Amino acid sequence: MKQVLFIHSAGPQGEQEGSSRLLQYLKQQLDAEYQVIAPKMPYPEDPHYLPWKHVLKKEIESLNDGAIVITHSLGGSVLFKFLSEQAPRKSFAKIIAVAAPYWEINSQWAVEEFLLEENFGSHIDPLPEVVLFHSAGDPIVPFSHSQKYSEKLSNATVRKLPGNDHLFPNGISGLVSEIRKTESRD
Repeated sequence: MKQVLFIHSAGPQGEQEGSSRLLQYLKQQLDAEYQVIAPKMPYPEDPHYLPWKHVLKKEIESLNDGAIVITHSLGGSVLFKFLSEQAPRKSFAKIIAVAAPYWEINSQWAVEEFLLEENFGSHIDPLPEVVLFHSAGDPIVPFSHSQKYSEKLSNATVRKLPGNDHLFPNGISGLVSEIRKTESRD
């Protein structure tokens, strides 16, 4: 059974809030051949890197090699920071980040605990393909953040989505086919 690890966004995560509808969409669209693992991250309404890092490390260590990791918003930037700090002991089939914020000095996105090292991409490049889904008019995390990730990650592909969605309550066009495309390469 193929494993999909889903790391949610910051903010409320109750039913119909935050990443919950995107997660529901994934669970509905992926058949019984997929095990969707979606841990609750600590204090999502007041997130901090270290507690999220500890949960992420534990979850990654429990995965089989070849899992797909899907992140939403803050979940993506936490994953990239984590992977830049230490090489995972597991191999991933693919990383899919949806609307991930890029934290950097001298911007409104300069929250120190989430900042990436300037050369973080050199630590991540040995990983497989990275696909970045992002709405062109995202009102919460500007599309330019995915462009910055693609500049730093040589193995990244940006999938620019029309509209101004950030939460994707109705799913994402092309996301499930991107997951299944990974399976066909195995």
